[in-house]
Amino acid sequence: MKNMVLLIAAFFTLGLTCAQSELANTKVVDSLFREDQFYVGVTYNILLDMPSGLSQNGFSTGLQLGFIRDFPVSKNRQFAVGLGLGISTNSYNQNLLINKAGNNFNFNVISDDALSYTKNKFYTHTLDIPLELRWRNATADSYKFWRIYTGVKFSYMFANASKFEGDLGEIRHTNIDVFNLFQYGATLSLGYNTWNFYVYYGLNTLFDNQRLDNGSNLDISTVKAGLIFYMF
Repeated sequence: MKNMVLLIAAFFTLGLTCAQSELANTKVVDSLFREDQFYVGVTYNILLDMPSGLSQNGFSTGLQLGFIRDFPVSKNRQFAVGLGLGISTNSYNQNLLINKAGNNFNFNVISDDALSYTKNKFYTHTLDIPLELRWRNATADSYKFWRIYTGVKFSYMFANASKFEGDLGEIRHTNIDVFNLFQYGATLSLGYNTWNFYVYYGLNTLFDNQRLDNGSNLDISTVKAGLIFYMF
C-alpha cells in the first residue's frame, strides 16, 4: 500500500512538472499588438531650388530619433495611424555666406576665385511631430514584415547656427531669425524588417522671404533621404 501511494504521488508530481514546463514554453500571443514605436534615422540632405551660383559641397547629414504612438485601425491591426514626437539635427554644407551687418543678416554666394574657405555650413535643430498612415503585413508573433508608412512631419526649429572658416577668419552666428521656424513636409518610409528607406520632402522654404545681396530670391527647400530603423 505504501509503495502504491508513493507511485501515485510520483505520477502526479511528474504530471504537474510537465504541465508547468509546457506552460512555461507556451508563447503568449498579444492580439492587441502595436508596431514600430521608437525610431532612429540617418539622412543625406539635399537643397532644392537654389539660385544661380549656389551649390552644395561636402556631405550634408541629418539625424532624427523619437517615439510614435501606434493606433491600429483595422481588425488584423495591419493598418494604423501613428502620431509621435521626436527631435532632429541637420547640417548643410554649401557656398552661401551668412553674415550680419548691424541688426540684419545678409546672404552672398561665395565665388571660388574670390574667397577661399575650408568650412561653410549651417545647422538646424528641430522638434518634430510626425503623423503617419501605416500599413504592414505584421502578425502578433512575427517581428519581420514589410511596411509602407506615409504621412507628414511638422517641425519647430528651436535652434540654428552658421559657421564659416576661411579668408575672412571664423564667422559664426547662432539663433538666426531669418529661418522659417515652422517647417513641414511629406514623408515616406518603406522596407522589410530592420532596413527601411526614408525620404522627407520639404513643402516650405528654409528661409523666410529672404534674398541674396544680388536680388535673387532665396527660396530654398530640402529633401532628406536615408535609412530609418524602427523598434518596439
